[in-house]
Formats: sequence, structure tokens, C-alpha cells
Amino acid sequence: MSYDANPGDDIAITTTVTTPEVPTRPDVVLLVDRTGSMGNAIDNVKANMAGLIATVRASQPDARFAVAQYCDFGDPEPAFEVVQDLTGDDDAVIAAVDSIALCDGGDWPEAQLNALWEIGNGAISFRPDSSRIVAWFGDAPAHDPSGGHTEADATASLERSGARVVAVSVGDDRLDDAGQATRITTATGGSLLTGVASDQVAEKILEGLTSLEVAVAADPSCDPGLSMQFEHGPQTVRSGEAATFESTIHVDTSASQGTHTCRIAFTLDGAPGGPDFVQTVQVNLNDVTAPVVSCPPGPNPAGTTSDSTADGYYQMIAVDSVDPDVDIYVRDTASNLRFGPYASGTTFKLTQAPGGKVEVKPFTGAVQNKFTLNGDAELTGVDQAGNIGTTVCSVAPHAA
Repeated sequence: MSYDANPGDDIAITTTVTTPEVPTRPDVVLLVDRTGSMGNAIDNVKANMAGLIATVRASQPDARFAVAQYCDFGDPEPAFEVVQDLTGDDDAVIAAVDSIALCDGGDWPEAQLNALWEIGNGAISFRPDSSRIVAWFGDAPAHDPSGGHTEADATASLERSGARVVAVSVGDDRLDDAGQATRITTATGGSLLTGVASDQVAEKILEGLTSLEVAVAADPSCDPGLSMQFEHGPQTVRSGEAATFESTIHVDTSASQGTHTCRIAFTLDGAPGGPDFVQTVQVNLNDVTAPVVSCPPGPNPAGTTSDSTADGYYQMIAVDSVDPDVDIYVRDTASNLRFGPYASGTTFKLTQAPGGKVEVKPFTGAVQNKFTLNGDAELTGVDQAGNIGTTVCSVAPHAA
């Protein structure tokens, strides 16, 4: 994105940031209620786990998956178990899901509060700076406390770890009987999907993973002479949706001509979005500064330069802040005849002969040209942008 501007200009910028369908660098923990009533739901996940992984990985190739399961305290089976810690080995994840077997569960409430507390408290080896998601599905509420851990304990543990919970309530929404799933998903910035049939569980898990809220923020940095102001702060959208940012780049009145850059790095949930979420805006500052033209003393034919200009030996000098080469033209102030262009640094002899022939000829030695004019020599420097600077070189008149 590139703009042309003058010093003092304001440039309006509109940027659309499309968020990924799945949060970046996802660490996904599948938390499974494996009690007796969950057989059909677990079978659905087993049949579709490979496709679920493939869909997530299509959006985020560096996704990692873990599998954990829970029953209830008092059962012969463990109340909580990590079947597979986070891994990028898809076959290992699928094998872990396939290994899930049903347990009794005893009474209706189960031990998920303990399981959620365990996940937040270090049972899963989350990667630094990952998007941590617990995809939890079940059909029964939790004992509170469970394994000595209350709902508040479980929620606090998940919040400390930065894990968001996607809860899938299978069947008659008994998972949220006491509002536990609603409170936990709300507190962690996740989502709750209710009334899910046993043959839709994998589909709904994927729906939850691809509809999480994403906070998008802009972190601008600009070259000296530019500053950037956004109309609004961070925006929260659903994953896969776009956030639109309106901003203004201000060009300082003292900014130097040339190309300047603002770089905007967008963050997703506070973490850098990566190279695909960096916008570069170039501002080509128009050349509005005239060249500085002067005619300092120049060498005589022998190459010696005197401080005195009484003999009319000068240099044509033009210095511009942008263009290294500025054309210089010479105008006779009396006859208005014009010569050039000449390069900056050209040496010349100036003779003023009122009423005489106006001409320019090659000269000798260290002096390149001799100008015989009726009046003074006005030097005009013109840069590539058309900016003009002038000065006048004078010498005492002589008879024609």
C-alpha cells in the first residue's frame, strides 16, 4: 500500500483483518465424558476424529491435540486420565480416541470439575503462546466439589492457564443442569453448544472450535516524520470473521522528502499474528522544497580561486534535499536571454557588457564557460519535481 503526500497531510487508511477460522497456534484438548450413557456420542467422535483434525490443521498446520477422559470418584476406573498429551502426531491422537472405553459413572453427576481443574493446573503440557482450547463433551452435570475442587476452583485454574472451554452438551442439556457449563464457558471466553444429538458431536465440536471470539489489536510503528492514530481500540470478532480498522497517518510538516514507512503488526488474542498479519504502508513524500542555488567564487583559468569576485570567476551550485542532480539555467537579467541547462559545479567567467552581444562560449583552463551578458546572471535551479530556486551573480559592467 503506497500513498503520495505533502508535509502536513493526513492520510486516511482502512484496513480489513480477516481472522483465521481456528485461532492461531491451537493446543486443543479433547475432554471426554466416558460414562455409560455416552457410548453413541463417543462412537461419533471416533468415526470423525480424523476429519476433525484435518479440518483444524487445514487452517492451522501447527495445531496440537491432546485427549483426556473422566468418570467419577468411587468408580473402579480413574476419575481423570490424560490418554494422550499434546502432540502433532495425528495417528497418536486418533489411536488415543479409539482407545476410550466406557466406565460406570455410578450416580448421575460426574467428575468433570476435577478434570477441568486438572487441565488448568498442569496436567496438559501447553506450548508457550499457544491458543489453548478445551473441547469438552458430556451429558451430565458435575459433583461440586469434585475431587475436592469446586466449580470456582476449576474456573480459576482454567483462567490462569489461559484455556478457553468449548462445551458440547449431548442429549437433553443435562451438562448444564445447574448452569455450570454456561458459567465456565462464559468465564473462559469459550462457547456452549446445547441439545446436540449423539451423531452430531464431532460436527459441533468443530463448530465450536471455529466460532471462538478473537480479539484483534493493532500495534503500529512509523518512521520519523510519520505518526499513526486509530479511531478505535481492539476489536473482538468471531474466528473467521473480519475486523475493520480506520486510521490516519499524519505527515509532520518538518518531515524530509522521500519514502517513509508505517508498519502495523496485528495481534490476535494478544499474541503476534505472524507475517500474514503485518501491513506495510509507504508514504512517498512529495518534493516541495526548492533547491538552494548559489554562485560562490570559482577558479580562474590557472585553477586558483580568489575570495574576490571582481574578476567574475564563479561556480554554479545547486543543492536539493531529494534530487542529487539539479539542472541550472542562466538568464541575462537585462536581455532576458536564457542558457542551459548546466550541471551543479560548472565553473564560469561572467562579463557584463551593457549593449553588447549576449553570448556564451567555452573558456580555458579550469573555467568551463564564459558568459558575456548585458546585465547580471540569474541562476535558476530546477529539480525533478519542478521546484525552483534562484540567485543572482553580479560583476562590475565593462564597455561592450
